[in-house]
Amino acid sequence: MRNSYKAVVALDTLRPEVSSADRAPNVTDQLLPSPSSASAQPAAPISVQSRENGSQIQVSIILPVHNAECWLDDCLQSVLEQDFEGTLELSIFNDASKDKSMNIINKWKIKLETLGIRVIIGGHDSPFPRGVGFSKNQAIAQSSGSYLCFLDSDDVMMPQRVRLQYKAAIQHPNSIIGCQVKREPPNSTERYTRWINNLTSKQLITQVFTSYGPTVIMPTWFCSQKWFSQVGKFDESGKGVPEDLLFFYHHLRKGGGVFLVEQCLLLYRYHPYAATHSVLESTIWQHRVQFLEERALQHWTSFTIWNAGKQGRKLYRSLSPINQKKVVAFCDVDENKIKKGFYSYEDSKERPKPKIPIQHFKDAHPPFVICVKLDLTGGTFEKNLESLNLHEGLDYLHFS
Repeated sequence: MRNSYKAVVALDTLRPEVSSADRAPNVTDQLLPSPSSASAQPAAPISVQSRENGSQIQVSIILPVHNAECWLDDCLQSVLEQDFEGTLELSIFNDASKDKSMNIINKWKIKLETLGIRVIIGGHDSPFPRGVGFSKNQAIAQSSGSYLCFLDSDDVMMPQRVRLQYKAAIQHPNSIIGCQVKREPPNSTERYTRWINNLTSKQLITQVFTSYGPTVIMPTWFCSQKWFSQVGKFDESGKGVPEDLLFFYHHLRKGGGVFLVEQCLLLYRYHPYAATHSVLESTIWQHRVQFLEERALQHWTSFTIWNAGKQGRKLYRSLSPINQKKVVAFCDVDENKIKKGFYSYEDSKERPKPKIPIQHFKDAHPPFVICVKLDLTGGTFEKNLESLNLHEGLDYLHFS
């Protein structure tokens, strides 16, 4: 059934090997940087003059801080322990901290600069913080490095992080470079952590629509200053805005790549005070649906939603009218849903109201938008999907 739908022109380099007769356009190609854009950047870092003494800074560690006294000592110790042999600076922006963060920062400034790591400190003491996006933009604006290494104040870098990601960034100048992580506490967000650490190079592109967000997580990002400037700043709207997700999507729109250093280079802390908890799930959902429609669905003439339950129906209702009309069926394994025969969209203004068939997954036709959560069914869903011999990015995309 692969030739029954239309996507976009293909790049064969990242596609499974199939015969020319079976080969259909691949939505993955809309997400991948073109060969020309990847080669447009220089293969070596561009030297940037230090504002103070004219020395060339290769890497700036970007560290936004807000009430981080509990974690700052560990975080800054990990900066000190980097085994990178190039020139390094730390650019800190204090976003109206009311605790002892600045006392800790000033103490570490002396230690770091004694060992040759330049420290730039900016910030404000307004009554209220301006948010993570604003803080990161300010830290970048005051930095001098050719490359940017993003660090959250509650995380800890492994000693080889800057060295290994710098090497990867030179080889992939238009990419966001990520890495594997160790979660702290160890048993928190187990499924999410497995997902972060086990994505293939192709899945770094094909799984950008899932509820997990960017396929390389923000606290591990490393990229060139020049590429960051081409993509643009982080959104500065403040609390409740997923500034990392919005930047990541814009990065992909610009033709940027995604690369993962397959080593654990960051201790990634989970705690209730993390800024990510301030972003509503409904806000993220809205952005994800918009990006799915923009980057994938507009290139499909029809598709099936895999999951006739709550998540699948929610996706259908969230689609634009033109993309709702492209949904030819829901598919599922639940016999009760399948016996019902169809899903009726009661809130539709159309008359008669749309009735979407519900089929067994073996009877449904690709491409699929899959609204079944990964790594949650003891492998049953994954086995069902594998039994169809489909190709991710070509025959299906994960949304949940």
